[in-house]
Amino acid sequence: MFDINYLKYLLRDENAVVLAYSGGLDSSVLLHQLVMLRAQRFDFKFRAVHIHHGLNDSADLWAAHCSKQCELWKVSYFFERVHVHCQKRVGLEAAARKARYQALYKIMTKEEALLTAQHQDDQSETVLLALKRGSGPSGLSAMAQVKIHGDYRHIRPLLMCTRSELEAWANHYHLSWITDDSNKDLRYDRNFLRLKIMPLLNKRWPFFSRTISRSARLCAEQDSVLDEMLEELLYKLMDRSNALYFLPLKVMSIARRSAIFRRWILHQNGSLPSSHVLKKIWTEVACSRVDANPKLQIWKYEVRRFRDRLYWLPITKPLGNCQLLWFFPWLTLLLPDGLGEIRQSSKGVTLRCPPFNTKVSIRFQAKGKFYVHGRSGQRSLKKLWQEYGIPPWRRQRIPLIFYNDCLVTALNVFVTVDGVPLPDSKTWNIFWDHNKVMPLSGNSCKTYKQ
Repeated sequence: MFDINYLKYLLRDENAVVLAYSGGLDSSVLLHQLVMLRAQRFDFKFRAVHIHHGLNDSADLWAAHCSKQCELWKVSYFFERVHVHCQKRVGLEAAARKARYQALYKIMTKEEALLTAQHQDDQSETVLLALKRGSGPSGLSAMAQVKIHGDYRHIRPLLMCTRSELEAWANHYHLSWITDDSNKDLRYDRNFLRLKIMPLLNKRWPFFSRTISRSARLCAEQDSVLDEMLEELLYKLMDRSNALYFLPLKVMSIARRSAIFRRWILHQNGSLPSSHVLKKIWTEVACSRVDANPKLQIWKYEVRRFRDRLYWLPITKPLGNCQLLWFFPWLTLLLPDGLGEIRQSSKGVTLRCPPFNTKVSIRFQAKGKFYVHGRSGQRSLKKLWQEYGIPPWRRQRIPLIFYNDCLVTALNVFVTVDGVPLPDSKTWNIFWDHNKVMPLSGNSCKTYKQ
């Protein structure tokens, strides 16, 4: 039976970790090993986090079991309830996994590493599922033992252990764990593999799980080499906003171009795309008509083209019909759909102070033609967006400030002659803070009042 020496080695540079503790066999064994490691390393801190998905009638009992076990072993226990949004084309398993990891990373500190208890049999199932999807080396590399996710390290200490070894450990130490009855539901692909396919494969080839895990490691190594070779080129093609300059890709082979696209999407924490999706990015977005405004939706994101660059963007709502009234004394005003807030500040856009009894409003579209300070002639808003290089998807998401029905500024883009301070007139500065967000509720835009 394996011991904790490998765990000690794997966590040698970690002083604080968070265990995703479901209460099942795998995470129960890992929790027990962490308790043993703590007895050997007095500087070692860890806590167990149980994510309550609310998808099973026994979920409350599972949470109670985890709490009781942590209390018994004097482990810091944290409970987090999540709501799983299962959308079209996204399975329940995938939606629950995404909600789980979002919750885990949200409650972690940057000093902590995340531990999850996937084992060798899980790895084999992941490879087979990747084969079913037609994945290449990136997908077939399956789960990495150590993965960097933003500012966090994600470690899977049990990835080299089989389920039978975990069962032997649990029985030897008389551990108790919970059993999820949904693990027997053959509607889920992973359960079908685990209960129907893997037993046949392991009976025919007793070391099948071990060899397929080795194949995953080899794919990961090859993918890592490819990453190193393409990383320098990818960074040369991306600008500060991570937009991809795609013209050089026209002379590349399809294979190389697809590899660049994959790494560009993964760089922005997107999911690994299929070959079919990569082809559509190229043919329907990059190579569409020059005068087109192409876009391709991929899950909750979309690929857009503007001039000679491709953009990976979250899907947002146009706000053309939204209007916000901003009343004296013009306190901080929240903007809709995650656009942040605007407020008076010592920094920001300097404007003529609105005259007494002037209605100040924030809109996201405007008709007519306007005189922009420092430029000759009138221009429509569409023409101004083009001249200032504003992509189409941003044009109805830039706050336009009006005094009555007179446009005075498109924040951070231009100021009209009606907004320029007059000699000896009072002024005010308006700062647009993108870091403060408020989601837009409901399906339709409406007027917001302070």
